[in-house]
Amino acid sequence: MAGGSNPIRAIFYAFFANLSIAVAKTAAALYTGSSSMTAEAIHSFADSGNQLLLLLGLKSAKKPPNREHPLGYGKVTYFWSFIVAMLLFSVGGLFSLYEGWHKLHDSSPIENGWVALTVLGLSIVLESISMRGCLIEVNKVRGDRSLWSWLNRSRNSELVVVFGEDLAALTGLVIAFVFVLIALSTGNPVYDAYGSMAIGILLVIVALFVATLVAKLLIGRSADPDVASAIARAIEHEPHILEVFNIITLQVGPQIMLAAKLRLTPGLSLDEAIEHINKLERTLREQVPDLGWLFIEPDAHD
Repeated sequence: MAGGSNPIRAIFYAFFANLSIAVAKTAAALYTGSSSMTAEAIHSFADSGNQLLLLLGLKSAKKPPNREHPLGYGKVTYFWSFIVAMLLFSVGGLFSLYEGWHKLHDSSPIENGWVALTVLGLSIVLESISMRGCLIEVNKVRGDRSLWSWLNRSRNSELVVVFGEDLAALTGLVIAFVFVLIALSTGNPVYDAYGSMAIGILLVIVALFVATLVAKLLIGRSADPDVASAIARAIEHEPHILEVFNIITLQVGPQIMLAAKLRLTPGLSLDEAIEHINKLERTLREQVPDLGWLFIEPDAHD
């Protein structure tokens, strides 16, 4: 059900693109004095650090279960994804708003603006490559769903965060390019400050949206509806299951916990009931490879 997606590949695409862009933006910001460029440089450095936090989360999630954490550490990826969203909000969004507000009241002309435009243009190309790499991984899991539907239903916090960051970064670069161009064309540096504030508003909106999605996973969210439907079909097709009382799924990082209470055919011996339950578990694991824990409870009543 994972569709063969590789969030680590998408994270590395974003990390190397953002780090390269951050260095170039910093040099251009110092050289030109552009407020939009300064905001973009801080944003790119923040994104680079964010990708390292996501990698840390993925590594920590691989720790085996123990007595204190019987379901493992899969949810640690949600924690770091939420931290990344908060950093995008504070370091990226709020700083850009502050920088724009500061320059709005203390504006100075952009020097050598062609440097800023050149760096922004190259950054748009690099960020587009990163976005393409992320979309390749997203398309492996979203199927025929729209991007909006996938974002709202996805249980892969790393891909959601990287997609949100890439989208914000690419849109922010275009905004910065347009406002720097307007500032140069009109000779009025106030537009550069407006550009920084527009980037800040964009980052705050994206960060809050991503944080809201990740918070649902932190609290505890069921498996993807398509996966849950596949589980229900597999259980209902077993001939010795007369009734399904309830099915509970819980997404725990990349794996799923399943608990099901059902009624078996009357008259089965204990050994026969165990055999049918074991067969059902094998069928479920074959059809839903992401299942990590199965708890099947036979009963006569709900």
